[in-house]
Amino acid sequence: MVSGESLREYFAHPAAMTAADGYAKQFNDLPAPIAELCAVVQGALIHRDWAPLYGVAFSDDRKPEVQIRPVREMLERILALDDRPIKIARVAERRLFAVCRHFALLLCAILRHRGVAARARVGFGAYFTPGKFEDHWVCEYWNAAEARWVLVDPQLDISQLKVLKADFSPLDVPRNQFVIAGDAWQMCRSGRANPDRFGIWDLRGMWFIRGNVLRDFAALNRVELLPWDAWGALMRGPEADTAGSAEENAFVDRVAALSTAGDGAFTEIRATYEGDDRLRVPRVIESYTDRGPQAVAIET
Repeated sequence: MVSGESLREYFAHPAAMTAADGYAKQFNDLPAPIAELCAVVQGALIHRDWAPLYGVAFSDDRKPEVQIRPVREMLERILALDDRPIKIARVAERRLFAVCRHFALLLCAILRHRGVAARARVGFGAYFTPGKFEDHWVCEYWNAAEARWVLVDPQLDISQLKVLKADFSPLDVPRNQFVIAGDAWQMCRSGRANPDRFGIWDLRGMWFIRGNVLRDFAALNRVELLPWDAWGALMRGPEADTAGSAEENAFVDRVAALSTAGDGAFTEIRATYEGDDRLRVPRVIESYTDRGPQAVAIET
């Protein structure tokens, strides 16, 4: 059994996607409070779908920015757009175009850089569309003062909160407002929730939830890919809702249970991930971009 201290040490160190490498000095003199770190993230990134709220168009020449995976490449582009230190908020049009995953990952990288245990979590937000759970990523960090894991949504700034009329703090997102993918899978498998309420746009159902369970499990092993990246035999499209075998579903049941079991499951999470090709992210994955599926080599 891995102790809580060892588990938190694992999540307090950067890995391939969260290592800042030569740009690490950008993190050295950032403020300590989590609210101020979220402000730094929001001052560096702009969500592609929320861009009109800030008077910015997501133009074709900027679309490649949302395909960036490692934090070091995010920082490279952020500084190319505006070479001032990252702690200085950029004007909206000079921020890196991103999606929720980038916001969560950048905050995660900053926290890990200072030795705070943090991880990206993949799941569904209940606060975007009434009656639906939208595909979303947040950051979960270990609050030592309160001895608990806390969900933070660094994407939600004052402007977005006003539009959403959210009645909670994005610095401590309630577990019923952000549903971790493993919980969503269990809810739908047991009949407690309708899987058609989970997903994004017209992409909804158990197949979508299954994909997010696997992405969240990879993130629990410090491999944080893009929301449209896929790998392994279990990441199939809508046909998986009917083609998924009882054995496959039982396997995903186990993965979902592990991902929501708490710190005591860490040893089994690591062993299960490393020992199964259906879970472990390979060197080449398939990314479903607006240009269609693309084979992409990545670092793990």
